[in-house]
Amino acid sequence: MPLNIVHDKDGLPRIILTEPTGSSAEVLLYGGQVVSWKNERREELLFMSSKSFWKPPKAIRGGIPVCFPQFGNLGLLEQHGFARNRFWSLDEDASPLPPANNQSTVDLILKSTEEDIKAWPRGFELRLRISISPGKLTLIPRVRNVDNKAFSFMFALRNYLSVSDISEVRVEGLETLDYFDYLMNKERFTEQADAITFDGEIDRVYLSTPTKIAIIDHEKKRTFELRKDGMPDSVVWNPWDKKAKALPDMGVDGYKTMLCVDSAAIENPIVLKPFEEWRGRQELSTVSSSYCSGQLDPRRVLHGFH
Repeated sequence: MPLNIVHDKDGLPRIILTEPTGSSAEVLLYGGQVVSWKNERREELLFMSSKSFWKPPKAIRGGIPVCFPQFGNLGLLEQHGFARNRFWSLDEDASPLPPANNQSTVDLILKSTEEDIKAWPRGFELRLRISISPGKLTLIPRVRNVDNKAFSFMFALRNYLSVSDISEVRVEGLETLDYFDYLMNKERFTEQADAITFDGEIDRVYLSTPTKIAIIDHEKKRTFELRKDGMPDSVVWNPWDKKAKALPDMGVDGYKTMLCVDSAAIENPIVLKPFEEWRGRQELSTVSSSYCSGQLDPRRVLHGFH
């Protein structure tokens, strides 16, 4: 299927992915970033701030930014690394997919430049395959070491999910796990709640998380299912009102309709020997909440409501 590439009002090239049931995704070459994912009813599933900067070299607030080779602020590199602030290319050498009439895919690549090597002296190739199929958005990142010495990196797919009202949302699948609390100097705690609910700022990295996490939006009666592989950590972030006011690209009320639940490798950076390759996978899908909550709600299971 030929790729549909258009230039938006800011002049940034974007790729439109569509599939027969009517869902779609939009991907920018700037940052290799998914900036829209709509279901077959044309409802937007990702949050995009109305105050986002769409001018390089600023990162774009919303969608699914790619954080590489670091997460957070470390050393000389810009926050969350440089991959989200670079122009990627179409990967002409990507291995072809078996033909599927209900899937639409684009393959992108980012290679180390002289500018990157000054700040982070490693030779790498970062590839990202983005596919949509009915009800599902799949991202497959790969990092290859093309250097003659080993290196390590952190990685995250930051998923800005669109929710009706953050105070009506719960996250299941992270209970009983340890996390680093970035609001408490990265101190380590253990999650005590049955499910995570939101009544204030949260910025945590949950460790050794399961391959499946559910984000339940009661008001929309919609549940996001996040499935991941190769990225053992999960970041949960919402800036709440005070921090949102301090973020010029968030908008005062933006925090109310967004939640980040990320797939990440942060606690133990990934180490690659020369010419080794790491591969991750993330699938986002949506299901009707009544079904998913019943499957995952431990109290219902305990009381025999199947």
